[in-house]
Amino acid sequence: MATLSSSPTSAYLLLRLPSATLERIPELRVACVGNVDSGKSTTLGVLTRGFLDDGRGKARVALFRHKHEIESGRTSSVGMEILGFSASGEPVFPSAGMETAASSAAKREKLGWDDIIRKSAKIVSFIDLAGHEKYLKTTLYGMTSQNADCVMLMVGANAGLIGMSKEHLAIALALSVPVVIAITKIDMTPANVLESTVKSVVKILKSPGCRKTPVFVRIREAAVEISQSFIKDRICPIFLISNVSGQGLDLLRTFINLIPSSMGDEEKYLLDAPFEYAITELWSVPYVGTVVNGTINSGSIHAGDTVLLGPDGHGAFGNVTVKSIQRKRATVDTAEAGQSVSFALKRVRRGAVRKGMVIVAKTDGPPPHAVRRFEGQVLILYHNTTMQRNYQAMLHCGAVRQTVRIVSIDHPQGLLRTGDRATVVFEFVVGPEFLKVGMKLLFREGKTKGLGVVTKLL
Repeated sequence: MATLSSSPTSAYLLLRLPSATLERIPELRVACVGNVDSGKSTTLGVLTRGFLDDGRGKARVALFRHKHEIESGRTSSVGMEILGFSASGEPVFPSAGMETAASSAAKREKLGWDDIIRKSAKIVSFIDLAGHEKYLKTTLYGMTSQNADCVMLMVGANAGLIGMSKEHLAIALALSVPVVIAITKIDMTPANVLESTVKSVVKILKSPGCRKTPVFVRIREAAVEISQSFIKDRICPIFLISNVSGQGLDLLRTFINLIPSSMGDEEKYLLDAPFEYAITELWSVPYVGTVVNGTINSGSIHAGDTVLLGPDGHGAFGNVTVKSIQRKRATVDTAEAGQSVSFALKRVRRGAVRKGMVIVAKTDGPPPHAVRRFEGQVLILYHNTTMQRNYQAMLHCGAVRQTVRIVSIDHPQGLLRTGDRATVVFEFVVGPEFLKVGMKLLFREGKTKGLGVVTKLL
């Protein structure tokens, strides 16, 4: 790709060579969060479809997966949209027939995905998450399981950083995921209200809990500079956008295009390590069979390989053959660490697979070990009373989501309150899961929240 932005004092030249095969196209995963009615789905519809909104929800209709979402205008599930960029840096939109926000189920299917990936030199996957408090567990699962490279927090200019927006920001900070803020609806917001919203956002970002440096991106040069450094630095870019007038959208697209993909990050994704893949979604497809979707954490795989699937309810792993591989609905022969792909599994019942299971390489050594108990270093973010032995909460750890029970607490008082840190032994209530030392964990129960890291498998 060749993109040139210049000012009297500086010039930028970025070269991106188009990938020879679909398997090598870089991918960036962006999780989109924010309070209900902040414009998440509408913004994604405008970014990925290439046409503006009419102010009444035209752009978001094609993103919804369920009838009740279309009727209420509110997302309740984990949605996925993609935006491609050509070798010249231009956005690749769906074909003309897909550009209209169609209401029929057939046209709402993302039929243009394989066309987009074939024309693109880079793919951006947007994970559209729910904003309503009722769907917090779904949003939390989407943020922990999808391995997002960054989080785009939508803030309605007319409402400010309220409600679940603060919750989503706290989760992103707990997971150490870089944050981008898009302040939406600036076309309909009075100047004094917009100014108040901007001040409140800046104040929260600078607070001791965040310690982020807010930077407003108003010119292309700033978008280019910040895109290369914000993931490693404590910078939080802020964009002011309107989905009706189009203001700020080109800057946001440019910025997203230039954010480096983590696929080549050898610290995060080990290509030379044994194959490991976490299942985040699954379907039963007519004439195909059981299909699973997820992210490859390490290693590589080819269509036709025999691997291990598990753990089942007893912690065992069984042989399974990967019949075919798809990446963004385009069939590929191989996939490697850092990529989000789907596998069609040969002769596997839909009921034998669940979210949170893993597919790992079949080796001559001992089989993978699933654990019922594990130890973790935790910090209690909020709890209105005290937490002690046998306390139960919902644990999120990567693609794993299951109720856990506290077996023991290594704390002088033997119980935990808000702000306490301790070493805690957890036990899964339903069945064993596949975990690794160093994985980040979040647990919640009502308004109670805690975070930590897995330190030992028992």
